[in-house]
Amino acid sequence: MTGPQRWVLVALAGLLAGCSPLYVLQAAYGEAKILWRREPFAAVLARDDLDPDWRRKIVLVEEVRAFATDLGLDVGGSFGSLSYVDAEDTVFVVTAAKRTALEPYVWWFPIVGHLPYKGFFDRERAKQEAGRIEAEGYDTLVRPAAAFSTLGWFDDPLLRHLLESDDVFLVDLVLHETYHRTFFLKGAGASVFNESVASFVGHRGALEFFATRGGDATLLREAEARWADARRFATFMRGLVARLEALYAGTDTAHILVAREAVFAEARAEFEALPFEGKRYTGFTDRRLDNALVLHYRMYASELDVFEQLWQDAGGLRPALDRIEAAAKTAPEAPLAAVRAALQTSGEPTPP
Repeated sequence: MTGPQRWVLVALAGLLAGCSPLYVLQAAYGEAKILWRREPFAAVLARDDLDPDWRRKIVLVEEVRAFATDLGLDVGGSFGSLSYVDAEDTVFVVTAAKRTALEPYVWWFPIVGHLPYKGFFDRERAKQEAGRIEAEGYDTLVRPAAAFSTLGWFDDPLLRHLLESDDVFLVDLVLHETYHRTFFLKGAGASVFNESVASFVGHRGALEFFATRGGDATLLREAEARWADARRFATFMRGLVARLEALYAGTDTAHILVAREAVFAEARAEFEALPFEGKRYTGFTDRRLDNALVLHYRMYASELDVFEQLWQDAGGLRPALDRIEAAAKTAPEAPLAAVRAALQTSGEPTPP
């Protein structure tokens, strides 16, 4: 999402369990194309006709991999090769939610259990899945994903279209996806934690990365602005979720369906008044606001200020991650609550 999707591994594992054979075949074929069409960075860099900007960005990714290794992340062979996939939008993710509750529709897969999303390598198949679920009375969302992680089962390559991204986004993405390979809790209850903490690692890691590189003051400032925007958006989302949860606590379904539109309209106006420094979140109001969209954005923007406070308290990203991971392991079904409790026991004030 920047974001990233474990379902690729899940689909392949479905060969051993009860997933739809057609789904497994399309996912396996899509992943196989990505793996077959990859080339090690060393071979790419050896080309005399390589675009100079591509060369610079591949070297940048190699530097980020080294930084991630020093940070204690499980880099392995991930982002050590380039995949020549055809389309920019390679991966499409389906999410859904009840219309009268912030409760996600969940799919069950072998190995990782329940997840609140399902991915496809084909847009039309994703739309068909969304249509099926929408017919059952759910809000649905189909969105492209910039990248994904197979959690270390494969050495995930850098997709070619990502070389068109700016430096800050590229560093953020590599760190985000590498963290998924390093630490990942199973189950639908852990999905928000997995994505939100990876968002924290991507943003805060990018700040530390650019801070250690001489001559990158402009990029450091851009990384700071994007992290500030992410936290600003997370605060906005926390308020919107609280208002929706209060509304959904009622029992009059007809009233809820009408009243939620007023909540969404107020949220749209509030969002448009926020002083964002960049354009990352402009897509929030490009679509119709509903519960599926809210849950999608909440997945990547929960407790970011808690993670930031732990970073300040711990004095660095690695010690902060040690505390976050230790707390999350104590309550894998409610890891965000456990991390928040860990901050309270540290004596630091908990963000509201």
